[in-house]
Amino acid sequence: MHTDGTDGTQDARGTHERAVPRPAGEPRPPAARPPSARVPEEPPPPPALPPRPAAAPGHMGEPESSFVDWLRTPRPAAAPGVWRLGYEPRPEVEPEVTPARQLVSGALIAFLVGWLIWSLLWNGYLGSWWLLPLFAMIPDSWAEPHSFASVVVVYAYYAAVGLGIVIGVGRLGRWGELWRRFGYPAWTSAARPAAPVAPSPEEDPAAWPRLRSAGAQEAADRLAADARAGRMRDVDVARIARAWQGVRSGRHSMATFTSAVLREGAAACPHPSGARDLSGRFATHDMVTAQVRIGRSADDARNPYQYRGVALALGPDLLATSLLAVGPSGSGKTGSLMWPLAESLCLGALAGRAAVVVVGAAGSGLGPEDAYDVVIRIGHPDSVHDLDLYGGASDPDEAAAVLAEALVGDLTDPHPGSDSRRSTTVLAQLLGPYRAVHGRFPSVPQLRRLLDGAPDEIAALRKALTDSGQGAMVRELDARERQSAHPGDVAAVLADRVALLDRPAFEGFFDTSDRSRPFSLQALDHPVRVRIDLPRRGHADASRILTRLVLAQFTAGVTGREDRSLFACLLLDDASGVITPEAVRGVQRLRSANAGAALALRTLDDVPRPLRGPLLGAVGCRVALSGLTPWDGQDFAEVWGKEWTEARDVTDRQIIAETPLGKTVHALRRAITGRAPTARAVTVRQVERERWSASELAHAVPPGHAVMSLMNARGEHAPPLLVDLHT
Repeated sequence: MHTDGTDGTQDARGTHERAVPRPAGEPRPPAARPPSARVPEEPPPPPALPPRPAAAPGHMGEPESSFVDWLRTPRPAAAPGVWRLGYEPRPEVEPEVTPARQLVSGALIAFLVGWLIWSLLWNGYLGSWWLLPLFAMIPDSWAEPHSFASVVVVYAYYAAVGLGIVIGVGRLGRWGELWRRFGYPAWTSAARPAAPVAPSPEEDPAAWPRLRSAGAQEAADRLAADARAGRMRDVDVARIARAWQGVRSGRHSMATFTSAVLREGAAACPHPSGARDLSGRFATHDMVTAQVRIGRSADDARNPYQYRGVALALGPDLLATSLLAVGPSGSGKTGSLMWPLAESLCLGALAGRAAVVVVGAAGSGLGPEDAYDVVIRIGHPDSVHDLDLYGGASDPDEAAAVLAEALVGDLTDPHPGSDSRRSTTVLAQLLGPYRAVHGRFPSVPQLRRLLDGAPDEIAALRKALTDSGQGAMVRELDARERQSAHPGDVAAVLADRVALLDRPAFEGFFDTSDRSRPFSLQALDHPVRVRIDLPRRGHADASRILTRLVLAQFTAGVTGREDRSLFACLLLDDASGVITPEAVRGVQRLRSANAGAALALRTLDDVPRPLRGPLLGAVGCRVALSGLTPWDGQDFAEVWGKEWTEARDVTDRQIIAETPLGKTVHALRRAITGRAPTARAVTVRQVERERWSASELAHAVPPGHAVMSLMNARGEHAPPLLVDLHT
């Protein structure tokens, strides 16, 4: 079973036609905790906030029942962003619950009313009319006193009347609801949880029914045995399910898949790195639904009732619409959002269904190196891999467009319709002739000299083109020389930007002579895990250029894939100075390519004002973290819009007494309560208000919380929700 090199999945032996560069060292195997290991006791958390698991389901040494129970846990369909593992749907409208005090007092009053009615009937204060049906039913032969038949009938009638009174006052006093809330049913349901119902073999996910129904009975038996024996992990389930999708789609053969499963069991169809899990996990993941849990919706009146107290999660279906998170430093962008997302996508890559590129400053907390296949440490002399400056492009025009966006994309007119075509033309006029002569694109120092118009470089290039008879490229070079003589030529600006990359700290990087191991983002049709570390200090402008370069290469690479079944995602831990008109257009194109981007900003002031609206409109998931400024909150409030809500206006009107008795009563009430007698009037009306105002976003979001709205690739969306990111 071989792949065609573009489907982004591994075959049953885990091989590829185009191998992805791997780090020099193999990732460490995940540490298994023996069954006898115990975690030091800690104060128990509140019941509504379960602790995060210390290990993934199915780790070696874990009891068999826990993994099988996890696999069998229901995952019903839910609204976007809801954590589906064990989710119990809630009604859309909050049910009216009678307060306990009102319920108990009403039941007691109803009991007293029933007792009063029975006393009045029994003592004859209401007459004997209620005995007329009894007299009509008893025959004359039973009229003898102390007759057994008459005694039975009379007391049966009394019991029927008493039972009718009890039923009537019981319904009036809601005794049934009182019994359900405070009686024996409430005690038993709280003390004894409902026993799980074992699914049928046709519906048991631990028995792999899809494989059985397709005829792979032996493979299903082997996988079920590994699951029961504790040799299977959650990543194995997702990886084998992904390989089975390749079999069903015809990319792989059933025989090769079955033989691999029978030979290797749960370890079949491995990732090219050979890893079956990460060395450690920070967040809570569900590999069946590809979700990562990010928090819990707060029990707040501003949240819809169906979301209150519900765990929330992110997955590829939401990231396919891209995500924008805005919050100041320390608000939790990296720890609560970016690293959990990166960890989830790395697990998805190990399962063969995702490719991820993470970009951030060195040491910014985006996971250990062994969690990635390729780690590019730009500016670090010990870096194993290098970054391809031209993104693996072979067309000079394509390479020039991507490079121009990286170099001067932030200098173009910040409006959605602007572009950098002049810069693209200048670069193409130099890259094309150079590649025609040397068979490769120029390195950073060589490109800088060409943009500066060095006479010896231009003359040598012209001579080589003339000798080889490439007249078209000679005309390109002539056009470049004519334009360089005009005032306002952009080549000088491009040369200044390239000079930021031509520094001693970057010596040996961006090499084009095949002496290093450059990584190209065109490899994202494979389940690869990439982390790019930018210089932490002293090269801020160069870091922004490199971030724009990666974003431009990513959007160009994923939109040009032939097979888009593999989800690709780019995570930018700091997108300051990256948002350009072309970047916004690129983010808009990602959804149709089964790809997405997660961008983090400290403030929207890092985005040009004309691009803030288009950027917020281009992404489907928007996150406003605590500490937002009011002017940033205003942009979020505008994009979230308004909704119709019910407003209650309460007014108190003073009651004026006109009679002497009324004035006396009012004076007595004022002396007792200290307030003038008033009559309360309540007016209910429908008004249109902002879902979240700028002031609420700036001052009403507690620390560790965020307001987020979510939308999946199908267009289903969740309204802005207040979320606790620490639960």
